[in-house]
Amino acid sequence: MFLQFFTSLRDAQVPVSLREYLTLMEALDANLAEQTVENFYYLSRAALVKDERNLDKFDRVFGTVFKGLETLLDAMEKADIPAEWLKKLAEKYLTEEEKKQIEAMGWDKLMETLRQRLQEQKGRHQGGNKWIGTAGTSPFGAHGYNPEGIRIGQEKNRNNRAVKVWDRREFRDLDGNVELGIRNIKIALRRLRKFARTGAPDELDLDTTIKETANHGYLDVHMRPERRNAVKVLVFFDIGGSMDSHIEQVEELFSAAKTEFKHMEYFYFHNCLYEGVWKQNRRRFTDRTPTWDVLHKYPHDYKVVFVGDASMSPYEIMVPGGSVEHVNEEAGSVWLERITRTYPHAVWLNPVAQKHWDYSESTTIVRRLFSERMFPITIEGLENAMKELVR
Repeated sequence: MFLQFFTSLRDAQVPVSLREYLTLMEALDANLAEQTVENFYYLSRAALVKDERNLDKFDRVFGTVFKGLETLLDAMEKADIPAEWLKKLAEKYLTEEEKKQIEAMGWDKLMETLRQRLQEQKGRHQGGNKWIGTAGTSPFGAHGYNPEGIRIGQEKNRNNRAVKVWDRREFRDLDGNVELGIRNIKIALRRLRKFARTGAPDELDLDTTIKETANHGYLDVHMRPERRNAVKVLVFFDIGGSMDSHIEQVEELFSAAKTEFKHMEYFYFHNCLYEGVWKQNRRRFTDRTPTWDVLHKYPHDYKVVFVGDASMSPYEIMVPGGSVEHVNEEAGSVWLERITRTYPHAVWLNPVAQKHWDYSESTTIVRRLFSERMFPITIEGLENAMKELVR
């Protein structure tokens, strides 16, 4: 794996020498990384990258080569389940009739059964319907099928059936400097600025003053409100998972928003809002901002925009502990309701085509929580969202 990392960096045009690679190996032998992926990332970056212009290339190669190296959260680590159990050994293919015969447990029974399995299981399993394993119909494991299960150690979705994904995912920040492909996005966003100019008439209107003075023959001074953009916007971006397929569209929207809004703050979340948000995806586990702090810091006159596909398990919204990355004490719906109560002007922008919304139960739930203020990321959708925010 380390040799593949070295050759992949060379293929990506990162100038890494054999001497630098050997230095990194010596540092590993000295246990300078302390056997954690995060420490190894910073150690290898310091040893192998000589020019900051190559940091982005290095990050992309690192994410590709070592993807999935650290996949289990604390609960799985405490269970001491060997990682090799969860490697894909064989995939089980079932007919539609066979799939319908497999019973879904439901959230409470599913989590309680997982706790029992972690206590009881002593060996590796494959192709079964009970234990944590691979390629079977058990609700726990990877590369199998179950109508409602917990996916553990699998690289990506296969059947879109998991109600909880016990993986540590790696997301990348949105690029706010993307060259816009659709100029009309900026035009649609300007509607919010247009209706947000406020202030006392304390700025000299020079053109009108000259015109009226000439017409009347005496000095006729005219004032106007200060032309400043007073709108304040708070944006929450859903990042990672199913949103990866919409990354280009959302980056264009992000670039347009940064250009058009003078007072804009943004945060990231994954799938549903919970007790913490973050600014940098690489540090989302170590440098989170409590959502309560956001609610207290930004007053209710902020316009709030959520950007996400609202595509997730309904448990992630409605049930405590439903998050795919941690055990949340309060349901996501509780936090979304707090947002809509605190900020009367709040909308949700969805990159998925509106004709598909009714097929997603989670999308229906989010629409209800936002009082149907969900809009597609189209020119018409953005204009309607801006009208809603300035209503």
